[in-house]
Amino acid sequence: MASSPEICVFGAGSIGCYVGGRLAATGTAVRFIGRERVVSEVRAHGLHLTDWQDADLKVPASDARIDTEPEALATADLVLVTVKSAATEEAGRTLASRLKPGAIVISFQNGLHNAQVLRGLLPGRTVLTGMVPFNVAAQGQGHFHAGSEGTLEVEQHAVLAPFVEAFNRAGLPLKQHTDIVAVQWAKLLFNLNNSLNALADLPLKQELSQRAWRRCLALAQQEALAVLGRAGVKPAKLTPLPPGWIPLLLGAPDAVFGVLAKKMLAIDPKARSSMWDDLHAGRKTEVDYLNGEVVRLGQQHGVSTPVNSRLVALIREAEEGKRRQWTGEALLAELTKA
Repeated sequence: MASSPEICVFGAGSIGCYVGGRLAATGTAVRFIGRERVVSEVRAHGLHLTDWQDADLKVPASDARIDTEPEALATADLVLVTVKSAATEEAGRTLASRLKPGAIVISFQNGLHNAQVLRGLLPGRTVLTGMVPFNVAAQGQGHFHAGSEGTLEVEQHAVLAPFVEAFNRAGLPLKQHTDIVAVQWAKLLFNLNNSLNALADLPLKQELSQRAWRRCLALAQQEALAVLGRAGVKPAKLTPLPPGWIPLLLGAPDAVFGVLAKKMLAIDPKARSSMWDDLHAGRKTEVDYLNGEVVRLGQQHGVSTPVNSRLVALIREAEEGKRRQWTGEALLAELTKA
């Protein structure tokens, strides 16, 4: 591998442009592959990367190496796959025909099984599971803003050593885990809120500040925890409280929650979930890879999942143009009778 490894972002949307942009802004050779809309925007404006803690980095348009065609894969030492979960198989087939020998792949996608899908399409390759825990929103004109905290999580492997410094320099350190599945499930418990935020049509901080919405999330999490218990899966502890205690905290009165959960509310006031973004852009959401994962695991182990099943159905209806905006009280009543 060259002394200065080259990284390719395959799927340059909000997450891909933000992570890759911070790497590029801090001296790493990065190439981006994305759809025409994003490519045109970045070519015109460059990349502007900010976060809720006042980070502010830029990549001039003249330095932003971005294209719609996948030829950049041929020279990449590390490929960050950031496409939507539904596009994983297509991405894997593209990678299979273009990756150079020894190239490493990390799946930084929602859902639990994308790395497994990629491994099946890339036999003999090193494909690692990764996770992006923070929210990124596209602000337009090449500006991508991270609205919440978190560090990049990734499956532990020695092949990551040549890349660690680049991620550290970008302010995006790679936190490596021996049991990445437990980490994925712990994060998915929080991501069950993505569908709720989309239906609330509110910024995340405002939504989570309202007890009715938190009680909806608590119902979805309690159901998921019951499924995980039957499946013998123990989610990782990512917060001071064990995962099983989080629903109790969510149900607390607003004043109590505000004191005990300051870190959970450490979110940019304007941040919203990616599922909200998808609904408002008229795109198909990833609900099947979030709440739908709970439903599928429940079916496999004979555990009923009426709350998460109902949320999947409501999001699908919203995708079809039906009701998109709920109050917390109305949705709580809907989920309680589910």
